[in-house]
Amino acid sequence: MHEVIFESDTPAGKSFDIALLWAILFSVAAVMMESVAGVRERFGLELRALEWGFTVLFTVEYVLRLIAVRRPLAYALSFFGLVDLLAILPTFLSVFFPGAQSLLVIRAVRMLRVFRVLKLAHLLGEAEVLLTALRASRPKITVFLGGVLSVVVVMGSVMYLVEGEKHGFDNIPRAMYWAIVTMTTVGFGDITPKTVLGQFIASVLMVLGYGVLAVPTGIVSVELAAATRHSVDTRACPGCGVQGHDLDARYCKNCGHSL
Repeated sequence: MHEVIFESDTPAGKSFDIALLWAILFSVAAVMMESVAGVRERFGLELRALEWGFTVLFTVEYVLRLIAVRRPLAYALSFFGLVDLLAILPTFLSVFFPGAQSLLVIRAVRMLRVFRVLKLAHLLGEAEVLLTALRASRPKITVFLGGVLSVVVVMGSVMYLVEGEKHGFDNIPRAMYWAIVTMTTVGFGDITPKTVLGQFIASVLMVLGYGVLAVPTGIVSVELAAATRHSVDTRACPGCGVQGHDLDARYCKNCGHSL
């Protein structure tokens, strides 16, 4: 069962994954079509029946995945385990909360399995490298965002004092919103400074915004360069189903099961 469900090296495993991908594609298409008023009025019952059919199918598949691994809880808490669970919950929630079935579009995330089916394992390895770089960048980016938030608070307070309510800066949170829009170079234009001093402060904030955008890019780039030095493979652990182990790994880095 593990060979068929988690691997695609055998004909049965590849056929299972291809059939699953088609089912995911059709289920997402059905959810999208149901959101169109004209289609919903004409084929609403048929689409709902189709939606429940796919949900039952994916529920059976999810249960089989839990049975196929030695550590079901570890797989359930993994990335794909959580995605598989979220792919079936909205339909059941729609019984109590009408409209929740629209969240079923999260099933599109399950299309990531296509990389393994089409033998694009090296792309999964590259995705693992990217995730490693993002995780390593998290402390630095957290500190950076803390500094940006401080600048936003200060500049928002200053603009509230300089411009005042008559120019649209009627409170500090709204002035902070203007500072965020200006620093990110979005520039909605719904609030604009009218005084000379306010325009000067806005100009400084705009120039500062270019530096703000560059810093996270540099942090991630450095960590990405470091992460690319380590190669990973995409074997699925028989114990928990986690992928992305080192090429010379003999045991799963998540649960310790033999690979």
